[in-house]
Amino acid sequence: MSSERPPLFDFRTAQAARARAARIGTDRFLDAAGLDGLLHRLSAVTRRFDRALWVGDTLPGGIRSLAQDWTIADFDAGEFLAAEGPFDLAVSLFSLQAINDLPGALIQIRRLLKPDGLFLAVLFGGATLTELRQSFTAAESEILGGASPHIAPFADVRDMGALLQRAGFALPVTDIERLTVRYSALPSLIRDLRAHGQSNALFGRRKSFVGKRMLAALNDHYAREHAQDGKLIATFEMLYIIGWAPHESQQKPLKPGSAKARLSDALGTIERKA
Repeated sequence: MSSERPPLFDFRTAQAARARAARIGTDRFLDAAGLDGLLHRLSAVTRRFDRALWVGDTLPGGIRSLAQDWTIADFDAGEFLAAEGPFDLAVSLFSLQAINDLPGALIQIRRLLKPDGLFLAVLFGGATLTELRQSFTAAESEILGGASPHIAPFADVRDMGALLQRAGFALPVTDIERLTVRYSALPSLIRDLRAHGQSNALFGRRKSFVGKRMLAALNDHYAREHAQDGKLIATFEMLYIIGWAPHESQQKPLKPGSAKARLSDALGTIERKA
């Protein structure tokens, strides 16, 4: 009997969700918001990039001018990123969302960068869809006597900083922006998730359809606990991560005990022994 853990995400289901979203072709406001955030953070970098890697399936036109030459590559079913570096820049717009081995994916990206190359990505953060998650849990507990996974676990801002360091990135930075969306009804939220390719791709998801009683309980709980002025509230947290491939020219932290001035002098206080 194998002791290997089952994957968290089902690759085929995630790919099918993305293909369906491409066919739907509707306005992807979450992608637009994430891309704006990436561009805003890249605008602070004055460097000109020659070779860049887009981790995903389609390069947005708004980012094309940031580098002379772009390579488009995505992780396959074995979570291998087939690209030939080195690159000055690597960018990901939610393409790391359904990766089972996120530390391994980050290591692959870092190895494809030149020394002092920049990696920038956006993922959904931990508070994303917290209202829908709580409503599913409450409804299933009420109707079925237990809950199954419907919403994927999202990355935490502090954990992502540690993962960047673990993957070998220097000068890691993580920050979040929160977007609150109002819906007239729950089906509108579900349609938006499908249009973004973000429907349930968890390996351990319940395969059967949601029954009428479950759906009614879900609607009731959501409307009762997560509505304002007659509108359902949905939270989306954008988690931005930045890291640099190590280079000798980068700023490094001082060694312990190497400070040449006392903190008490800088603060204008008196130092006392404990």
